[in-house]
Amino acid sequence: MAIWAGAAGLWSAEVHHARGIVTAVGTGQQALEVSCEAIPGFMDAMEMSFAVRDPKVVAKLAPGMTVQFKMVEENHMLYAEDIQIGTASDFGAEQMTAGSLTALQNAMNPASTEKVVQLGKPVPDFALTDQAGKTIHLSDLRGKVVVLTFGYSRCPFPQYCFRLSNNLAVVEKRFTSRAGRDLVLITIAIDPEHDQGKVLSEYAATFHANPKDWHFLTGPLPVVKQVAAMFDMNFWPEEGWLTHSLHTAVLDRSGILAANIEGNQFSAQQLGDLVQRVMNRSQ
Repeated sequence: MAIWAGAAGLWSAEVHHARGIVTAVGTGQQALEVSCEAIPGFMDAMEMSFAVRDPKVVAKLAPGMTVQFKMVEENHMLYAEDIQIGTASDFGAEQMTAGSLTALQNAMNPASTEKVVQLGKPVPDFALTDQAGKTIHLSDLRGKVVVLTFGYSRCPFPQYCFRLSNNLAVVEKRFTSRAGRDLVLITIAIDPEHDQGKVLSEYAATFHANPKDWHFLTGPLPVVKQVAAMFDMNFWPEEGWLTHSLHTAVLDRSGILAANIEGNQFSAQQLGDLVQRVMNRSQ
C-alpha cells in the first residue's frame, strides 16, 4: 500500500495530533488508511495513508473505527503513532441515556448481544417495505455495496436522525453515477407505526431520495427491532419520542458487514471515503 507523502518535502518534523475514521487496514496489517479531519493551519480534511511501526496495534483496528493519533513525518514517510481508539458519539444527554439503557438491557439479557452481527460476518436476510410500497429483501441487493442507517421523521434532534440520513444524501450525490448500480442506500424507520405510507414517502422526499437507489424502509415493529438489533442499534419509547443509539453500517457486495460506525461525530466526506474503499474492492 502506498504511503502518502505528496507534501512531505514541505513539512517540518513537527508532530500533529490527528483524528479520523479508519477506511482500510493494509495488507499484512502494516499500514493504515484514515479519512482525517482538518487540522487548522496545517491541512484540509482528506484521506491519507500511514505506516504503523507496531503491527499489534493495527491488528486491533477495523474500518469504521474512530481513531486519534500523532501524525509524524520521518524520512519522507508518514507514521501514525500513539493510536487510540475513540468513539463517534457526541456524549449528549440523549446518547448517554441510550448508552445506559443498552448496558442495562445487555446485563438483564446477555443473549441480546449474540444477535449483533460482527465485522466480517454476513448480515442475515430481512424484508421490509420502502417508501414506494415495494418489498425490499436485503438478499436482493447482493452485488452492490449497501450503506444503512436508522431514523424517524419526528426526531427532535437535527444532529441525530436528520444528520445521519443527510450523510447518506451527500454520499448519494458524490456517487451519482454509481448509485443504484454499485451502491444502494437504506434508512430504516424505527417508528413504523407513524412512519408509513404518505408520511414515509414525505420523509424520504425531505432528502430527495430516489427510490431506485435509496430505500426508506418500514415494517412491523418486531421485525424492525430484530433488524436494528443486528447492528447493535437500540431504541425505546419515551414521552412520545424515541431514545435511541446511532449507527451507520456499510455492507460489501457479498452482504458482509464491512463497517458499523456508532454515533454521529463523523462527516459525510469520511463516510464517503469509507464507502469508496468498499466499492473499489475486488469482488
